[in-house]
Amino acid sequence: MATAYIEDADRQPFGAWLVKQTGARGFVAQLADSAAKDRTFPRQGTVEDARKWLQAQRASGDDWEALDDAESAWLAS
Repeated sequence: MATAYIEDADRQPFGAWLVKQTGARGFVAQLADSAAKDRTFPRQGTVEDARKWLQAQRASGDDWEALDDAESAWLAS
């Protein structure tokens, strides 16, 4: 699911935001932990870059749902 939004120059890249969510609870935190531990995760990347990373990891359904939840939280931040 691609989300259309205007790039905000002041917004932190999605990848950087996600790896900072490691202290939270739930699936987003689990995804953040995995991303933070993986050197191939696109820390300066977009949500689409994170989707490509998940695809390469052969992610489970919970991971995809966590990414959607993380995207919503990131956009609301």
